[in-house]
Amino acid sequence: MKDVREALMIGRNTEGKLVRRPISPFMLGSAYKPQMSSMTSIMHRITGCALGVGTILLTYWLVSAAAGDGAYSIAEAILGSWFGILILFGFTAALFYHFCNGIRHLAWDAGKGFELPDMHRNGNTVIVATVVLTIAFWALVYFIW
Repeated sequence: MKDVREALMIGRNTEGKLVRRPISPFMLGSAYKPQMSSMTSIMHRITGCALGVGTILLTYWLVSAAAGDGAYSIAEAILGSWFGILILFGFTAALFYHFCNGIRHLAWDAGKGFELPDMHRNGNTVIVATVVLTIAFWALVYFIW
């Protein structure tokens, strides 16, 4: 044995014979092909966390508005910078994705959309709707601003 990791690869089958354990598909790199259902699920979790962080940012903005002109001008300077706008853009994209995928989950709760072609179609629909809603929202913000 070269190192301890190789020792962890050894196991026994049901007959008690020593065998090498298989490597996880995640560890094989290209052996595991990401699927629409797994990627949308992972993105749903990531956007949920991003919305939690974004809510803290929204709370900071509201508290600074209540604290007075000085605090509000600092918050506006931060959120109005290119980095702040990038964060706000990501927050709205996460919001629209989580919203659209939540509707998809409601359909699943009703027992609809579980077939593989339906799952691919509604997963793609969620992604397209997210892009369209995010761009439409920011276009509206740009024209009003």
